[in-house]
Amino acid sequence: MNKLVKMMALLLLLAMNTAVQAQEAVATTDNAGLMRSNGRIYVVVAVVVTILLGLFAYVFSLDRKITRLEKNS
Repeated sequence: MNKLVKMMALLLLLAMNTAVQAQEAVATTDNAGLMRSNGRIYVVVAVVVTILLGLFAYVFSLDRKITRLEKNS
């Protein structure tokens, strides 16, 4: 049990280290600023919003179909 706890702590520390390094890399490149200056960030936001709206509509329609099937059976 003690060995398992040590292993989990090591994995947690490694994951935190990876996350910190990834944040530093993003902070140095500043791709968002470049995309904002070119006006392309709005295209990215529009695509993400469109995909999310499509997913929500699909889940909503699927829920209605399942509810209808449950009532019929």
